[in-house]
Amino acid sequence: MAEKIALITGCSTGFGLLTSVELAKAGYRAVATMRNLGGRTKLDHAVTAAGVEGMVDVRSLDVTRFPEIASVVEAVVRDYGRIDVLVNNAGFALAGFAEDIKLEELRLQFETNFFGAVALTKAVLPIMRKQHSGHIIQISSIAGLQGPISVSSYSASKHALEGWSESLRLEVNALGIKVVLVEPGAFDTGVWIQGARMGEEAKKITSPNFQRSLRMREVIKKIPKADPIAVARTIVAIAHDPNPRLRYLVGRDAKIQLLLKRILPWKTYEKMIANSVKIDKKS
Repeated sequence: MAEKIALITGCSTGFGLLTSVELAKAGYRAVATMRNLGGRTKLDHAVTAAGVEGMVDVRSLDVTRFPEIASVVEAVVRDYGRIDVLVNNAGFALAGFAEDIKLEELRLQFETNFFGAVALTKAVLPIMRKQHSGHIIQISSIAGLQGPISVSSYSASKHALEGWSESLRLEVNALGIKVVLVEPGAFDTGVWIQGARMGEEAKKITSPNFQRSLRMREVIKKIPKADPIAVARTIVAIAHDPNPRLRYLVGRDAKIQLLLKRILPWKTYEKMIANSVKIDKKS
């Protein structure tokens, strides 16, 4: 049986790092990519600790440099002969009220979280079509199914990924290619701290939303965050499954949030959100 090859993006920290290690432990050759190889230290330590040094191949890939994507994919196929699993994980969270986000900032959010995933998916599709098999696993978010306060840009990029991936699944399912969306809730990956970027105007005291942003930041800090290993292990289980579902909601908080949005009348739902975050309190 041929060695299974998995290509993962955004592997310097968080879900990408853990997924690379877990896939390697499960017997996959994990091609772990990241924008800057200078940030590979945490991954290297995790790989060594897991004893899977021979199963993880670390390579450079910036998903926003679209002309380079094809050459990276071609190099992986040249070296290993195939790609069985693609995990589109690379991304970041742009924070700030929609009123304060510049169009160019919103475009960069989409370039990374949406168009990067689309470009890489399109690069591997001909390979998987030729193989008559393959799993494309898109790391979305509960924010791709609902619009949280102060991360409209991030939410929009994930909503776009959700819709595009749902259509793609219907188009390629008969070819043996499985497209899957993983939608985590709040996990301790650093995406909302080290990985978050504030909009330029959102950081200024002159912003009409400055005080509201400070309140929202405190709300986010207090949200309990689960161990991200649960997401990595879900991804491995999906990779092993010959017939996975379209969507995997991961995290108790994500499941509760989506359930409330679906069953409550909208006016009741928005009042509940306003009461829970209290960003518009008068004192």
